[in-house]
This record gives sequence, C-alpha cells and structure tokens, in this order.
Amino acid sequence: MQLPKYDSYKDSGVAWLGEIPEHWECDCIRAATTLKSEKNQPDLEVLSVYREYGVIPKDSRDDNHNATSLDTSAYKVVKPGDLVVNKMKAWQGSMGVSEHEGIVSPAYITCKTNQEDFHPKYLHYLLRSKTYVGVYNAISYGVRVGQWDLRYEDFKKITIPIPTKTEQERIVSFLDQKTAEINEAIAKKQKLIELLQEQKSILINQAVTKGLNPDAPMKDSGVEWIGEIPAHWEVKRLKYASKIFRGKFTHRPRNDQRLYDGEYPFIQTGDVARAGKFVTSFKQTLNEKGLRVSTLVPSGTVVITIAANIGDVAIIDFDACFPDSVVGFSPHSMMDRDFLYYSMTAMKNVFIRSTTKNTQMNLNVESVGSNQITIPPHEEQINIVSYIERILEEQSSLSLNYESQINLLQEYKQSLISSAVTGKIKV
Repeated sequence: MQLPKYDSYKDSGVAWLGEIPEHWECDCIRAATTLKSEKNQPDLEVLSVYREYGVIPKDSRDDNHNATSLDTSAYKVVKPGDLVVNKMKAWQGSMGVSEHEGIVSPAYITCKTNQEDFHPKYLHYLLRSKTYVGVYNAISYGVRVGQWDLRYEDFKKITIPIPTKTEQERIVSFLDQKTAEINEAIAKKQKLIELLQEQKSILINQAVTKGLNPDAPMKDSGVEWIGEIPAHWEVKRLKYASKIFRGKFTHRPRNDQRLYDGEYPFIQTGDVARAGKFVTSFKQTLNEKGLRVSTLVPSGTVVITIAANIGDVAIIDFDACFPDSVVGFSPHSMMDRDFLYYSMTAMKNVFIRSTTKNTQMNLNVESVGSNQITIPPHEEQINIVSYIERILEEQSSLSLNYESQINLLQEYKQSLISSAVTGKIKV
C-alpha cells in the first residue's frame, strides 16, 4: 500500500536529508540532547547498547562477550529517556534512547534528551534510522573500521528534522505498531528455518541408524544412542572403521611465528565450525619447519573438533595440517567417506556428553575413536548418502528462500522508519 505524503515540502538545506514537510523545523542534535556524565552508582543494573535493539539490560542476552569491570563506579548512569551512543560502533547504528535505568561503559556517550520538545521514542527511531547511520559513518574517525570513534562535538552538529510534538507521537505510535508486525513476521520465518534445522538432524540420524527400508527386519545394536538397526547391518567402533589422524606437534604453531607463512594449509577449529560439509578455505599456513612438528593429512579426511566448538564435523577439501584440537578420520574400505561424515554429524551430542570437563570441555582422541557407528553394506551407504543429500538440497532451498524473505522484511522495516521520521511519508 502506498502511504500518503504531506501536502507541501521545503528544502532542509542538507543534501542527504533532502526535503522535509513545509511546516517542520530543522535544528541540530544539540537542540535535542545535553551531554551528561553522572557516575558513582555501581549498584545499578549494567546496560548494553545493541545495533538491533538499542539500550537493553546486558544480562538479558547471552551473546554479549564484553566483560563488565569488577569496579563499575566509573560507569555512566543512564535514566529512562537518556540517549546512549556506542561511539566506536555508531557507524553501525549502535545507539538508542533508553527505557531502563542503569549504568553503561564509561566509553559510551550519554546524553539527557530534551523531552519538552522531543518525544524520546521519536529520537530513538530517528537517530537509529538508516538515513542517519550513513552520516555517522562519514564523520567517524580512525584508521580501521573496528577502531572508528564518533565525537560528541561532531555528533551534536548533525541536522535533524523536528515535527510538532503531536506528530512525533503519531509517528512513534505508527512505527511501534508496524515494526511489531514486521518483527512478528520475521520471527515466524526464523522459526521455520529453525524447524528445517531440526528436521535436518532428525533426517540424518534416522537415515544413518535405521536405513531407508521401513520394513527391514531389525535387531538391537547394543548402543544406546543408535537403538535398533536393520538386522543385516554391523556396528563398529570408529577407530576400527577408519584411520585416525591427530595433530602432532610439540608446541602449537600459533605460539611460534617461525612456523607460519608457508605453503601448507593449517586448519583450525574455527575453520571447521564455519564450514558446511566441506572445509574449502583457511586463514593460516605452515612452512617446512611447521610441517615437521605437524602432520599433513590427505584431502577427503573427515575432521572433528575436540576442543572449543566440540563435535563440529566437516571434510577437508585439500591436503592440510591441523592442531591437536582437531582429529581426522579416513574411512577404511568398508565405509563410504560421506556416510562416515553424516554418521559423525549425527553423533555431535554423543561426543559432547563424553567430554572431559576441566577448565573447558574437551574430547580426547581415544574417547572419540571408541564411539560406535553403524556399518551398512557399502552400496546401501551410498544410497543413504544420496537420499540425505537430495532432501537436504530441498531443505536448503527452502531455508534460503526464508532468509531472502527475512532480508526483504528487514529492509522494508528500515525504509519505513527512515521515511516516517524524515517526513517522506505522512502517518
């Protein structure tokens, strides 16, 4: 639906802002904010600033890995209605008007907002809109993106449009409703992607433990996680079904730069975690000296991570070395490589349950190799792999379609916000 525009417009005097409604005013951010730096209230709740959400309690999410200082007396106090800016990430839109009382990192910019002339939520929508994020990008300083810095002295000079207070309230009400509707639609798409992921796990587990013939006679495998298997299948320990490669160096290459920068790919746990079925890229290499304290493992080896990201499985697509946090398995003739890969993928929770718990969870090579897997006849393994990959391809296509829809919804939401707060549409 095409939303209406205002009856008449005027030039805002700023090229990137363009025209604004005739009766709106223009001023700088300093008209809406006053810099503040209240401290010494360490008992208040610690808040954090997210690009996606604005200012929220830090403990409300588990994906913020920035450590809170043991002494928070230097943290800045935030009241409801205050603007908080992560000056290092303003160029990403990491700011917001808080609805909470609490404290934030002393590295953040904190401002009291002029609530006589501005609805706090209107400022929240306006200053986080894609129109303004592009401006912060242009006026932030620094050599590298991750170290850019936005200064309040520059920030306060940015031009903002000022609708009447009544219009601000109407814009906020409109955007609250519309963004809630869009967010709900996005959440439904994300849930469908999660369901596809769950179906993927079920599909793989069912195929590698029960096969494709629902009428096949069954027998007890004697292994709890496997349960019953077709009567003509076998069960073997991984170490008897494949050759095991383990990282062999007396000290980790990452701790000795003399071993780096050569021609031999060096696979790390992150490379495996980021891979799909195949590891196709790498960030580190070893030289001849590094190779002497490692092992060059052949392309096609199935690898599993036994530290950090426990139980991630992939197939290396080239000859490579890896540390002792990765273990490789090259199947014997009885086992198809891809069937081994899917079997080990199905075993991730089995591997996690068998971790040793010291300072962090770890697997060891013996515990991995002692786990048992199914061994169908070789031709049946190939048929099972073919079936799995056909279904996964269909699921992947659906998942990509949902992700595309999510991206379109997110783009529409950002466009709607920018259009409403800058007067390009009338609400």
